[in-house]
Amino acid sequence: QVQLVESGGGLVQAGGSLRLSCAASGNRFSFNVMGWYRQASGKQRELVADITSGGSTNYADSVKGRFTISRDNAKNTVYLQMNSLKPEDTAVYYCNLYSVRHYWGQGTQVTVSS
Repeated sequence: QVQLVESGGGLVQAGGSLRLSCAASGNRFSFNVMGWYRQASGKQRELVADITSGGSTNYADSVKGRFTISRDNAKNTVYLQMNSLKPEDTAVYYCNLYSVRHYWGQGTQVTVSS
């Protein structure tokens, strides 16, 4: 049973930074894609960034140059460093692991005040 445990959300002023972490357990496949999605109130869930086990990354246009995704394969952990945060980044952020199927974390709230 794959479990994803997120941490690091919170309230920050515009222009500030936050770092999200997500630790995975129970994954039996060495190749996988880990990433972060977000869902703002009244909107659909969208991809923020993802990273393969080989280190290839992919970002939404709206976060390029501001967010950085990384992972520690030895710890089965993915990170999202979020800089220059904007009020429109406010959302619930969900960790995702894709390995044969998608697995989701419980979500962590990120609120950016103007």
